[in-house]
Amino acid sequence: MALPKGRQSKARGRKRRTHYKAASVPTTSCPQCSQTKMSHRACPSCGYYKGRPVLSTTD
Repeated sequence: MALPKGRQSKARGRKRRTHYKAASVPTTSCPQCSQTKMSHRACPSCGYYKGRPVLSTTD
């Protein structure tokens, strides 16, 4: 198996990782209140998920 002859510098390793970027979070609009929410999660503003209330939003 091949082994590296010398240590790679921090800059060289970081240059290689410049394309590893975090993907943006997919958002959709809530069918109940039309606010933006994350996919497959309960709406933080109205508390509905798949047409049912699952979170209580009364403060």
